[in-house]
Amino acid sequence: MRWIVFLSLVALSECLVTIPLTKVKSMRQSLREDLLKDYLQRHPYSHAYKFLSREGATFQPMRNYLDLYYFGTISIGTPPQEFKVIFDTGSADLWVPSINCSSLACVTHKAFDPQGSSTFQSTAYPFDRLYGSARVYGLLGYDDVRIGDLVCKSQAFGLSLQSSLSLEYVAFDGILGLAYPSLAVGDTTPLFDSMWKQGLISENLFAFYLSSNEKNGSVVMFGGVDHSYYRGELQWVPVSEQGYWQVTVDSISMDGKVVACPGSCQAILDTGASLLIGPTNPILNILRNISAQANSTSEYVVRCEAIQSLPDIVFTINGVAYPVPASAYMRREQTSMCYPNFYPSKRARHWILGDVFLRLYFTVFNRANNTIGLAPAMA
Repeated sequence: MRWIVFLSLVALSECLVTIPLTKVKSMRQSLREDLLKDYLQRHPYSHAYKFLSREGATFQPMRNYLDLYYFGTISIGTPPQEFKVIFDTGSADLWVPSINCSSLACVTHKAFDPQGSSTFQSTAYPFDRLYGSARVYGLLGYDDVRIGDLVCKSQAFGLSLQSSLSLEYVAFDGILGLAYPSLAVGDTTPLFDSMWKQGLISENLFAFYLSSNEKNGSVVMFGGVDHSYYRGELQWVPVSEQGYWQVTVDSISMDGKVVACPGSCQAILDTGASLLIGPTNPILNILRNISAQANSTSEYVVRCEAIQSLPDIVFTINGVAYPVPASAYMRREQTSMCYPNFYPSKRARHWILGDVFLRLYFTVFNRANNTIGLAPAMA
């Protein structure tokens, strides 16, 4: 029996690549209070929120709640140049700042030096991406990308030449997209697809464990699943449309009553978004149910002592209930007021289940059969 357990652990270590993620405190906490109001006026929209359609259509981005996010480390080039990136299931491209970028957001972050890499290949193909109100513009290049012990050869990535000022304050350098190839710029192959095509991983899937309690402890794993990060069995949900990691939600309820999504709706599981985001009317209905009030900065607040009496928000997906308790959908700061971790978007067609949801549920993104596996995350 000992040998069976030992061999299982060996097999797991050979096929699974685990990358540690760091949880960064909210920008609200990082900025001094006397700068916060000015920042919100100058940069009113979130960096992490993506448009809910393909390029060419416009959707209203969410207000900037300056919430926390998770990043990990990769390196690009030969010799390797290291960058902190968000592993983002809501986009499909990899980009980092270029040393040729003069924007202040680039100056305050690590930048890639093409001349410092013997394996870099340049192109004249433009790279242009929007993340809420944050725009990244530059050129595509190709180079070797390292994630843990894996090396993707000649991987396409964006080199930012211009970046919005709102990216100046973030703790990460770039973004590594993990959505489907149809969302990638041009005909480029996303990094995860390259990992699979180049035979670097044994299973065509990746998974996230986002820790709730500590700065460290969160991980993204490629090519396998470490079962020690969740309880019970994985419940598999079919991807309803292959672009974003999109699923069908049966209903959203509180205290046994449907408060949103009657007759089903669509939702995107997005590790690059912090909050629960949905269409305006359903979100406002939820805010009314918890007696939230708008304050002087147009943020909704609830007195913190009321949290213990607030009901769960239950997302029913593929017949399985996934409760989100008030301790998860409310956040406490250095006042007696607490802030809801969800926000209305006037033109959103779909819900976005961000880290508020994903911290509660270990999530497997399975490209082999286009499904998402969910199970309660280990505390």
